[in-house]
Amino acid sequence: MSTQTTETVGSLGRRERNKQKVKERLYSSALTLFREQGYDGTSIDQIAERADVARGTFFNYFQRKEDIISAWGERRREKLMSSMSNSDPVPPGTSISELWRCMTVLSDINEDERDLTAPMLTAWVKAGRPLVEEPYVADIFTRIVSRGYEKGELAGDVSPQRVGHILRDIYLGTLYRWCQQTSAAPGYVTEELQAALRLVVYGLLTAPEDQATPLAAGGNRP
Repeated sequence: MSTQTTETVGSLGRRERNKQKVKERLYSSALTLFREQGYDGTSIDQIAERADVARGTFFNYFQRKEDIISAWGERRREKLMSSMSNSDPVPPGTSISELWRCMTVLSDINEDERDLTAPMLTAWVKAGRPLVEEPYVADIFTRIVSRGYEKGELAGDVSPQRVGHILRDIYLGTLYRWCQQTSAAPGYVTEELQAALRLVVYGLLTAPEDQATPLAAGGNRP
């Protein structure tokens, strides 16, 4: 490779890195402002000013303010997928433990950014995203339930898709309630999702003692 070509490639690499830095600065500045004054109370001008760039620069990376919502959702999706693939189920190989792990990861993601989840979730709903975006959380639950059916761990008399959507509805409903309770104690999401999963898995019937499990007996992980 010639010196000129090498310099060109290096220049392009630096340019792309600089562009990524500016985009990240805009994104982080937007989230900081959303935390401080809410999504609706934040303008594009304020985001650009906080990121120390011209207003027009914002539109080089995001077509509109709502695109920040999409970027936020995509990062949460990547975090969930990465956590699910990198952590080992306990006990290994059971569909119930996979469902439990998924609920736990979702809880951790939200608990870690409590002050941001409320304004972003509100903005996500107002923008109509629940109606137009792919329900990837439901898809994850559906795949887990499908594997449980295939292995004979779960009764296959309800479609996996239905179970997946029920669990997603439970997850989102828990977040909505949580965001309305500003005084909710840490761990609220985790406790609520674990209780909901126990209910879905075991129902309202009292299990005989010889069929009791950690899930049925209390809040311990399976």
